[in-house]
Amino acid sequence: MSDTSLPPSLARLLPSTAGIDDTGALTIGGCSVTDLAGRFGTPLFVYDELHLRETMRRYREGLRSRWPKSRVCFASKSLPCIAAYAIAEAEGLSVDVAGEGELRMALAAGVTAANIVLHGNAKSSAEINLATKVGVGLIVIDNDHDVALIEEHATTPQDVLIRVLPGVEADTHPSIQTGGTHSKFGMPIEAALALIRRIEGSERVRVRGVHVHIGSQILDVEPFLEALRVIANVGSFDVYNLGGGLGVNYSEADDAPEIEEYLDGLCGLAATVLPDDVELIIEPGRSLVARSGITAYTVRTVKRSLETFVAVDGGMSELMNIALTDDRFTAVVADRVTEAPDTLVQLVGRQCESGDLLVDRAPLHAPAPGDTVIIAATGAYGYTFANNYNGALHPAVVFCRDEEATLAVRRQTYEGYLEAHEPALEHDWTRLPVLTSQKS
Repeated sequence: MSDTSLPPSLARLLPSTAGIDDTGALTIGGCSVTDLAGRFGTPLFVYDELHLRETMRRYREGLRSRWPKSRVCFASKSLPCIAAYAIAEAEGLSVDVAGEGELRMALAAGVTAANIVLHGNAKSSAEINLATKVGVGLIVIDNDHDVALIEEHATTPQDVLIRVLPGVEADTHPSIQTGGTHSKFGMPIEAALALIRRIEGSERVRVRGVHVHIGSQILDVEPFLEALRVIANVGSFDVYNLGGGLGVNYSEADDAPEIEEYLDGLCGLAATVLPDDVELIIEPGRSLVARSGITAYTVRTVKRSLETFVAVDGGMSELMNIALTDDRFTAVVADRVTEAPDTLVQLVGRQCESGDLLVDRAPLHAPAPGDTVIIAATGAYGYTFANNYNGALHPAVVFCRDEEATLAVRRQTYEGYLEAHEPALEHDWTRLPVLTSQKS
């Protein structure tokens, strides 16, 4: 049994079905997080399937009610796993992909090719070939080389959007700003217009509209409106793709706009600057999946010196995005959620980097080796950036619903990890070469 007695400051960061069982332990989708850690091992990505679906519906129904001719595309780089693609398809969302791997996963999950939008600032010939072969709905043109590849591979007219740089510097970490004049993505307005004129009349490239994306983890609606004002003046098109980037709450200090506030702002302005018969597309990623997921770890050591260091069995091998973007996340001991924190700790990982700091000065209750510690709202980009630093294995991913846990991604094994290195075993490394510096 679970109840809803989560501390309010934590409840706003966790999935909607999160609760506390009779032992005082955290549950997600009716499943004890501590039990999940024991069953599947840690580090572990845990997702609340119902919360994810609810968020998808908020976006889909919210946008459609405000702008009937519209589409929500799941920005799958935030959670590129087959389960997420399949859920997005089932919930009536389109999907955007940025590379052949994401495209192949989307297709394997059963996503309708016509509902796929292909992105990328350095698309390969193989990616364009596959995209045109399977019939993706839209390809977002980042440069004129994209056009040449489509002309080479397409056998029927391919609908495209032109990515425009609006010159909007959103207030977010520099590594996830994408709308400024010096961004590697997209084209300045004059260059974009020149490209559109150059491909008019093409038998294989058909411009349907424009695309803009100004960055990620943006906690204010106004920059999105500024970007919309810019592309509304670029020209008259059938489709205006406004990208994604809405931020989320990672800690009590964050105050992200609600989805409805974001949609009100976009559609309200669109009604004044765009014809009402154009198609609007948005591409939420972080704000769609972050809150539905947590990351679970097992505490290995507690070291008390000038500070208290609580070290877990993972770190930047699962949550590299923390080191990249300096976001402050929220951690809690899964078995003692309602207990008042009594210790400020440096929650650190096991990787050999001082930057492997998961939460700076995290308030925890009596942390001890063997505890399950979770970090809230880590459903976006954790699995995306999973890596093998220090020989770490990629974690498993589970989706929880109605007290049942479904394994979505198996944990990487040491056998699989070493398999990629097998060619080296066929070489005789004991033969010592004569180094240049040793030659007379």
